[in-house]
Amino acid sequence: MNRAIGVLFVAFVVAATAYAFSGRSDSPMPPTQVRISNLQMLDAAESPEGRLLAVGERGKIFISDDRGGSWRAASTPGAAVLAAVRFIDARQAVAVGHDAVVLRSEDGGESWRMVQSDPEAEEPLFGLWLGEGGQGFAVGAYGRFLATSDGGETWAPREIEANADALHLNAVLPLGGERFLIAGEAGTLLRSDDGGQTWSALESPYAGSFFNALSLAEGRALVFGMRGHVFRTDDAGDSWTEVDTGVHASLFGGRVLRDGRVVLVGQSGVVLVSADQGHSFDRLQGPDRLVRAAVAEVGDGEILLVGEEGVVRMTLPAVVGEKS
Repeated sequence: MNRAIGVLFVAFVVAATAYAFSGRSDSPMPPTQVRISNLQMLDAAESPEGRLLAVGERGKIFISDDRGGSWRAASTPGAAVLAAVRFIDARQAVAVGHDAVVLRSEDGGESWRMVQSDPEAEEPLFGLWLGEGGQGFAVGAYGRFLATSDGGETWAPREIEANADALHLNAVLPLGGERFLIAGEAGTLLRSDDGGQTWSALESPYAGSFFNALSLAEGRALVFGMRGHVFRTDDAGDSWTEVDTGVHASLFGGRVLRDGRVVLVGQSGVVLVSADQGHSFDRLQGPDRLVRAAVAEVGDGEILLVGEEGVVRMTLPAVVGEKS
């Protein structure tokens, strides 16, 4: 029973809707009949040339070439919820999600093909990292961990002995060099010092779930999740310091902007901004109280909040004021 509750909770967090963990039996609708504002979006990525991709409900992927001003639906196979997307370069991109689906595009996201799917396992993929040399990792429910060495064309499952309880893994990110970090449920923190071949459990500063994580610089990172908890490390996870956010809403996504500021988003329209690499955060007044799962940067002090009802534009102040 506890396990089932945990699955449902993680699903709510990642998809931020009551149906996030459920399958989609209805037939895919033609792209011209689907609007991004009618769907739950869970992640976004920007190509080196500035193209934006947003992924989410019903397996839909949307493209914007005008900094998020307009969106059009890409051609995608299947209808499984997509939870994460990344560009490798201007042409190649990968998206992952429910049913252990992995989609790949070679034309900048215009069209996609399925390179992996395992719906019977009921183990959705939540987190994704891809390097320039073709290396990549995907993580998900029940400790699922996949690795690729060819830019996401093929994926090999690996067991993580340090995660013997098969806890859900929600995010994977580089710490510099051969070091990587995984964050997950029940305070799970795992680190690899050999390029992802082996993993060891780190002493966690928190027993609640981490829903996401961000790389800051060499050996520095943030992990965040339930009830507004944020923790920062400056030594690749050997020690952690809690950051007072002043909020109790769960945090689901974030981004390090080009000017160095860090933005985190989550429940109840919460938007947190840090101008000191995550040592402290200021809460900004968001445009609404919808659940937000990710952040995209569009330049000129503007960001896109990705989540319920698609995306919404928000202008950041030049100087962050006092916490409210």
